[in-house]
Amino acid sequence: MTPLDGQQRLTTLFLLHWYAAKHEKIERDKYAFLHLFSYETRYSARDFCSFLVDYIPSFEKILSEEIIDQAWFPLDWKKDSTISAMLVMLDEIHRIFADVENLWKKLENGAISFYFLPIRDMGLSDELYIKMNSRGKPLSLFEHFKAEMEHILKSIGEESSRRILKKIDTDWTDMLWKYRGEDNVIDDEFLCYFRFICDILCYKSGGTLQGKKLTEFELLDAFFSSKNENAAKNLSYMEKCFDIWCKSHLNTTPSEFLGRFISSGHENGKIILDSKKDIFCDCLKNYADIYGSRNRAFPLNRVVLLYAIVVYLLNKDAVTEEDFARRLRMVHNLCRNSEDEISDSEQRTSGNRMPSILRQVDSIIICGIIDGKIENNFNLYQLSEERIKLEWGENNPNLLEELFAVEDHELLYGQIGILGLEHPEYFNAFQELFKCNKDLIDCAMLSVGDYTQTDRNGWRYQIGSKCISKAWVNLFHKGAASGYDKTQDILLKLLEKLDFCTNDALQEIIDDYLSECEKKSVFDWRYYYIKYADAFRMGRYGKIHWADKENAPYEMLMIYAELYLSGNSYQPFLKLIDEDALSRDEYGQYLIKGDVWFECANDGYYAHSMEDNEIIEMLPVRQNENGIDVENRVLKGMEWYEKF
Repeated sequence: MTPLDGQQRLTTLFLLHWYAAKHEKIERDKYAFLHLFSYETRYSARDFCSFLVDYIPSFEKILSEEIIDQAWFPLDWKKDSTISAMLVMLDEIHRIFADVENLWKKLENGAISFYFLPIRDMGLSDELYIKMNSRGKPLSLFEHFKAEMEHILKSIGEESSRRILKKIDTDWTDMLWKYRGEDNVIDDEFLCYFRFICDILCYKSGGTLQGKKLTEFELLDAFFSSKNENAAKNLSYMEKCFDIWCKSHLNTTPSEFLGRFISSGHENGKIILDSKKDIFCDCLKNYADIYGSRNRAFPLNRVVLLYAIVVYLLNKDAVTEEDFARRLRMVHNLCRNSEDEISDSEQRTSGNRMPSILRQVDSIIICGIIDGKIENNFNLYQLSEERIKLEWGENNPNLLEELFAVEDHELLYGQIGILGLEHPEYFNAFQELFKCNKDLIDCAMLSVGDYTQTDRNGWRYQIGSKCISKAWVNLFHKGAASGYDKTQDILLKLLEKLDFCTNDALQEIIDDYLSECEKKSVFDWRYYYIKYADAFRMGRYGKIHWADKENAPYEMLMIYAELYLSGNSYQPFLKLIDEDALSRDEYGQYLIKGDVWFECANDGYYAHSMEDNEIIEMLPVRQNENGIDVENRVLKGMEWYEKF
């Protein structure tokens, strides 16, 4: 290696190794490689280094003076600026490291390293040397990257190399300048978007970069060097991906362009991105960042959405803005409802889906169709819904904006299967309904029927919540839970009942249901849930535990956490009787009063001895032939409990 620059750093590294070897009396064969260090153009420095490697100092006097006293050291060397500087450095090294143990071992283990930029065969030696020395500071990572890029691009073609490097310094810098960081450079922004492009190239070739942690230089080598048979094609794609954001192509700025299609709230012709709606800026700032548990700051669903925009910009002469807005909404709906499907991991059961997902995006954005021949891409249910909505929209163009408005509702975000397309009059009614008190909506739906859904585990049930919207999101999005069709049927029946969606109208439905139950003396679990708010409607995630809902509906636990039983869970009938006596050790399933503990069973209440768990007394609750209470177990249980 003949270095063009870095003389002082390399010489200091050489002297430090020499010092460690001599000071710690390292065997000669271990440091013999120091003879390979030499000066090409300064013969005195070259000879000095050669003599120095063979010399063994005593370290009994000042190191530089001891070296100057040697017979092999001509006195005129003292006037040589290179050698005198090396002597000064040796004295400084001795001052700092004289008491440091195992210095040689530390150096062997890589305690010191430098960034090395190879520039051979680049044809830039003189030019780069002038740049490096005239600016008075080392090259940045981005400047190293550009130098390496120039070296690689020249292997593809001189003309393309000159053109792209010029664009980096002019057109692309002008385009990225608005997004510059506090350091007033666009280096990081350029490299983030470069990584995005490399990821896209990898996905389009059927691969993934997940877990490979390639540097920018390794990405250059992987996609644009002669090692890759598609290097020229990849280079052309990269160039176009940068060009499309330039004003000469967009006729506006990137943020103004994106503002025509993206909003933070519902607007005609736009999709909703709740935060960081300038998705291009988000990519430039966060693409390479990882936070907590290996989560991406720029997640894959945003990668897909940005890719859809890039596809349009690459094909905007063939796709109208109106068509693009509709097609972007389709991609957005698919992204928002394919959380489990959008993955680039080859370790997952379904594998890396990104190549297929990008092909589907191509079909949607360029052709306006969902390609059913592409396997393992977005969520199947959402793909089916988007096909149906596309056809429905062609037949009902005057209702499209009403459809888009309900799609954008915070509880639906693109999936409207819970309403269906048969009753477009419910689009607006649904939005009006969920402006009402969610606790009243929950109770009104239960007044119509049992709309709960069962998680795949078979014991955890989902119902609405007065506080946490995720409960409703779970209910209104088709997934692994069973009972979705039942929820849909009851929601539609409620909307049919309501002439106007108001809190008063909902309360009237609830009151009628409670009155009917009390009139007939029929109290199923829904009656108690609606009647006794404090115990049953805790305002959490809307999760209820039933071991056997069909045969023992009154043996239920209200779940505080989202997915599991905890110390805050409880049996609602027992909480109504005596909240302070609930046993937190057993998920609130028992009451403890003195030497007696109580439980609520489907057929009534049981009192047990704390000493031997024997049943002391049982309070039956009468039920009809269908196993439904015909007397109020809450009132009866309170009265019975008081006597203990």
